[in-house]
Amino acid sequence: MRILIVGNGKMGQAVARLAEQRGHSLHAVISGAENADGRGLTPDRLTGADVAIEFTRPDAAPANIERLIGAGIPTVTGTTGWLEQLPRMATLVVERKGALLHAANFSLGVHLFLRAARELARGFTGRPEFDAFILEEHHAAKVDAPSGTARELQVRLRQTDPERPYPITSVRIGAAPGTHIVAYDGPYERVTLSHAARNREGFAAGALAAAEWLPGHPGVHTVEDMLFGAGG
Repeated sequence: MRILIVGNGKMGQAVARLAEQRGHSLHAVISGAENADGRGLTPDRLTGADVAIEFTRPDAAPANIERLIGAGIPTVTGTTGWLEQLPRMATLVVERKGALLHAANFSLGVHLFLRAARELARGFTGRPEFDAFILEEHHAAKVDAPSGTARELQVRLRQTDPERPYPITSVRIGAAPGTHIVAYDGPYERVTLSHAARNREGFAAGALAAAEWLPGHPGVHTVEDMLFGAGG
């Protein structure tokens, strides 16, 4: 495939390296410096791309996605912090018969972690002697806090166990790729479930898997749709 990468930060660079190792070709890599308000996504730069992978900033993602979908390019985005505009993007995807896959986290382990956390919440439902909380830690350069994964975890836990608020504490320090923990703290014991990323390559591999899957799957999708099927 000819892959267009939008965003030349650490994730974009990791995706580019792995894409070439897997035998894909890089159609173009477009950095933020040349793409204010999506203006770098010109017809000349986009023509010939089979799929786009977008890792930028919350304030940049909507304009990027709008131009990519408008150009008929299936788009995978891992940018977080912009989902209040997802309904508008979904309308555009339907109008253009396009394809969009969005995720806060492309790690297979994270999506299994989210499923396990939901099951754990079911077990603690109706046990008020346990306080519950979410802790997430990321590198100091991460822009959004809480992380998109932490917010998604909170939503799922609240849906399963609405009596608990599941407050989130965010830590931004050093170079840590990412850790998410849900904990239940009681008077005599604590139960925790956690996921820790070792490096960015796992996220890059998931984004590439999504890019390989998305062409031919019109509509708006998540990683769970790819892994488990719609509604899985």
